Amino acid sequence: MNKLLTISERNNVLLTMADLILQEKDAIIMENKKDLDGYNGDDLAMEDRLKVDDAKIEGMIASLKELASQEDPLGKERFRFQHNNGMEVYNKTAPFGTIMIIYESRPDVTVEAAGIAFKSGNKILLKGGKESLNSNLLIVDLWHRAMKKHGVSTEWVEYLKYNRQETQAFLENPTQKIDLIVPRGGERLIQFVKENANCPVIVSGRGNNFVYVHKDADLDLALKVIVNAKTAKISACNALDKVLIDTNVPNYKDFVKKLQDGLAEYNVDIHVDSGLGDLDNVTVIKDDNIWYEEFLDYKIVIGVVDSIDGAINKINTYSGGHSSSIITTDKEMADLFMTIVDTAAVYHNASTRFTDGGQLGLGGELAISTDKLHQRGPIGLEHLVTNKWYIHGSGQIR
Repeated sequence: MNKLLTISERNNVLLTMADLILQEKDAIIMENKKDLDGYNGDDLAMEDRLKVDDAKIEGMIASLKELASQEDPLGKERFRFQHNNGMEVYNKTAPFGTIMIIYESRPDVTVEAAGIAFKSGNKILLKGGKESLNSNLLIVDLWHRAMKKHGVSTEWVEYLKYNRQETQAFLENPTQKIDLIVPRGGERLIQFVKENANCPVIVSGRGNNFVYVHKDADLDLALKVIVNAKTAKISACNALDKVLIDTNVPNYKDFVKKLQDGLAEYNVDIHVDSGLGDLDNVTVIKDDNIWYEEFLDYKIVIGVVDSIDGAINKINTYSGGHSSSIITTDKEMADLFMTIVDTAAVYHNASTRFTDGGQLGLGGELAISTDKLHQRGPIGLEHLVTNKWYIHGSGQIR
């Protein structure tokens, strides 16, 4: 593990892994069926993330091939300077070292996260949830087969088969050096890692994403965006949870009724604030804490604001710092919203569902960071590096 693999070695392993996933597709789906049969929870989002089907297999393969086609993120020169004493100074990208990711229910993370870490020269420790153990162990075995084929140490990808207590003990006193931890999951998991980790943590936090319908919105476009962002994939952290309607929208309650009809086709449970309490077939919220919640379910909150400032303040108070969108034909107002709203991704006339490494041109993601250091939003290949200073001298002293 002291040896940095060449870009060819890394790419060859990735392409072999893609071939193995295709060859072993039926075996992966069979192991995943064991996980699905063993899952007795009633969490729709968890079950959706857990399931591996043909589409997810195709996504895993596409992610690996895309990674293999991308430039080497290591050794890229970021800064160059010649000191007045003659020293040549460079700053270049370098691997973090060992990264640990803790995640729940998603076997595709075992492919995508490991692929991004490996391509960027990092060792990865995978701590998946018990609900996806059978799927994960087979996928890690395929990683090891791909590495052995090219004479690469299997230590680059390691699976930690730990329970909660063992994970806590490992975080408090790691048996190997860890340079970065990424928890992907709910608030409890993130808090658990923050309380117990002894190294930097990048938080892949809650979604709780907002769409604001401005007074100058194209309402047909708004309807299309909101229904898609809410219903296309409820298990995704980029799904929509909250809608703010400007009361200056002409006949705004008529628009809300149309929105109700559109969401009713998907049996979405609609909650509203007191400003919309006179509508039929809605639940009026009693506790403002609901504005903080990420639902991961067929559930939405619709509220009213009287200005763009009111919308921005509401989003900055309650959102998870993930994604927000404004629907308007007024570009100046869109620019204002996008500049001041404090989320990792901001949209104008588009669905929040595009906050995704693959969709935003990164070829995949390790996680979506709601922190501001060192990378915000999707963490792709080029972000899973740190930097290092190289100084060449000829005996200079200070």
